[in-house]
Amino acid sequence: MRSRITLLLCCVLATPAVAQKPAGKVPALLPWSQQLAVREQWLLKRHEMILSMMRAHGIDMWIVVNEEFHDDPVTQYIAPPRPYAGNRDYFVFVDTGDKGLRKIAITGFSEENLKKFFESPDEPRPADKVLPELYEQYKPKKIALSYGARRGVERSITYDTYNLIAEKMGSDAAQHFVPAADLIEDYLDTRIPEEFTTYIAMVQLTDSMTRRALSSEVIHPGRTTVGDVRRWLYDQLWENRVGTWFQPDLRVQRKSKKNDTSRGFLAVASEETVIERGDVVHLDFGITYMGLNTDWQKMAYVLLPGEKDAPVGLKNAMKNTNTLQDTLTHTARPAKLASEVYGQTMDEMKQKGIEAQIYSHPIGNQGHGLGPSIDFRSTQRSDIGATAAKPLRKGAYLSVELNTQTAVNEWDGQKVYIMMEDDAYLTDEGYKFFIPRQEAFYLVK
Repeated sequence: MRSRITLLLCCVLATPAVAQKPAGKVPALLPWSQQLAVREQWLLKRHEMILSMMRAHGIDMWIVVNEEFHDDPVTQYIAPPRPYAGNRDYFVFVDTGDKGLRKIAITGFSEENLKKFFESPDEPRPADKVLPELYEQYKPKKIALSYGARRGVERSITYDTYNLIAEKMGSDAAQHFVPAADLIEDYLDTRIPEEFTTYIAMVQLTDSMTRRALSSEVIHPGRTTVGDVRRWLYDQLWENRVGTWFQPDLRVQRKSKKNDTSRGFLAVASEETVIERGDVVHLDFGITYMGLNTDWQKMAYVLLPGEKDAPVGLKNAMKNTNTLQDTLTHTARPAKLASEVYGQTMDEMKQKGIEAQIYSHPIGNQGHGLGPSIDFRSTQRSDIGATAAKPLRKGAYLSVELNTQTAVNEWDGQKVYIMMEDDAYLTDEGYKFFIPRQEAFYLVK
């Protein structure tokens, strides 16, 4: 058994070149026990990044607190991704100078797997003893905690726990508390090569389920509702033993029917909406697996009687969105500001006469991940604007999310949204999609 798991780990952890399997294939996923083994191998690599990142941000001590039935969203990425049932479990990282990074787990129960990553005694000592001792020993000038940030994953410490740490470490220590947001962002926006193969498999599974949902297997024109498709996707998540981080949504556009909008976007269709012949159907869907997430948007056309393909006007509309994708992905470069990529892409769309919207976001450990966003809202909201002013990170993953609106002759000049979302990774030549993007409508017969 040991040799079999070792072989399996080698296969999963191997980093390929840019070779990709054909879209639509359903990859074999690992059972949970082997998922844990692989993720703990990843954790060894991720721990190697922490000291340099702490020093880059001037952090001397970083404390992550996991509460019973209130998991900190960072815990599974800095500690073995297993259930923690202690009242409060503390994971402490200390820059000890010449001796490097010290890692201490303060838990209510002894846990064998923690010993691979942290100092974790068989007889755990309480936090109110260990934390003040660590402070007195190292006198850290900056103690990073998860508070004072705009994103939930960065502001996860509870009011009571914050006060408890301040009380136990002492008023002098509390004066050295600082938000951990920048450190957390660097840590979670940095992808390691070992994750790459797993992520390709996730994208392939997402694509396969999406193609099936937008096909005659699931959609029967005149009978199938939006709610039927959503429920089918929920059942597929169960059958494939993966999760999701948001509700699958569908949008339906129909000739001579005014589009409903919400917050400047095409509105999600109600569950009772019946999908009819001639409809343009959009699906927004993603999966969660191995501590990673995908985000995927694709378009289908429901053929009218006698049709064998989508009308030319709709196909031209899709070409406009493909042009937008090409421009964004080819414009991006490591270290380039996200706002620069956005501005240059939109300038080119104006020159080409394409009505476009871009709202791309980082993806990885969270669906709406931390890191620079290439997003039109950066000019409207100060919180997103801060992320647009940041340089893009080589190797980071981005959900290339965007749309164009195009007047379609066959629909009497009615504008049609073609909304796309594909996961990509940043190289020296720009973003590359994990699998080929959609260039033709999925057809429902």
